[in-house]
Amino acid sequence: MKPSYSRNAGLALCVLMCGPVFVGCSKSPAAGTAAVAQSPTPPADRHYDLKGEIVSVKATERVLIIHHQAIADYMPEMTMEFKVSAADAANAKPGQHIRGRMYLRNGDLYLESIWPDDTLTNNRLAAATNALAQDTTMRGKEAYREVGEVVPDFTLLDQEGRAVSIGRFRGKQVMVNFIFTRCPIANMCPAATVKMSALQKAARAAGVGNLELVTISFDPDYDSPGVLKEYATVRGLDLSNWTFLTGPDTAVRNLLTQMGVIREFEGDTIKHTLATLLIDEQGRIAHRIDGSQWDAQDFIGKMKK
Repeated sequence: MKPSYSRNAGLALCVLMCGPVFVGCSKSPAAGTAAVAQSPTPPADRHYDLKGEIVSVKATERVLIIHHQAIADYMPEMTMEFKVSAADAANAKPGQHIRGRMYLRNGDLYLESIWPDDTLTNNRLAAATNALAQDTTMRGKEAYREVGEVVPDFTLLDQEGRAVSIGRFRGKQVMVNFIFTRCPIANMCPAATVKMSALQKAARAAGVGNLELVTISFDPDYDSPGVLKEYATVRGLDLSNWTFLTGPDTAVRNLLTQMGVIREFEGDTIKHTLATLLIDEQGRIAHRIDGSQWDAQDFIGKMKK
């Protein structure tokens, strides 16, 4: 019989709060350089969806030069400079196709919510997302995976913008939890991140050498790869065996259903439960604790058996 507490207990109300803005500016083209154009100025209360190819990266300046597609009713196709966050600049590579949101703040243009937009990545994500959705539908009322069952196949994007399948971790023990970066409730997502970091250190001290940590975002609309990378960097988290994953939202929604985790949007709020799971080397759910009150040694004891 399925435990009711895993589906309904500990429902929290988390208010979405605006995160820091990484302000950037657009620049006029240098003399004799026709490739980089000065943009028109959009209204201060508007953003524009942008797609294009990264031409070059000025990482220390947090600047991307992007050849972007025409933006309907605003500007034609052209090549421009955008300032971005430090994490997005670190992720960027010349030749990479991306999509993002162009904003104006304090008279400057910059780009946020940057996602990879190449055909290979998009096709891989779409195929995996469709397969997961079909699996959820076929399982119906039995969609929830019990302890002892194999976790569902899924593919998401990591904090570097790379497509990552859960199969990549087969042969490792994997700790999985769920958060969103804007969660303001100290004993929910922030506590879950602190506990995962503490477990990472405790497992290393206990000699557990085949451990991977995976944190999946509830909020892929906001939590782009760069946002996740910034989140981890600001907190000094050790990413040597810790992967943050995000989007597409359809994949996240079906994964949460199969993992018995609730996420509900109500306007500018997210209601959600928390769960932390240990996945064994064969991909089975070996242990699970719901809520944020758990002890690292409980999981480490399961890892060492």
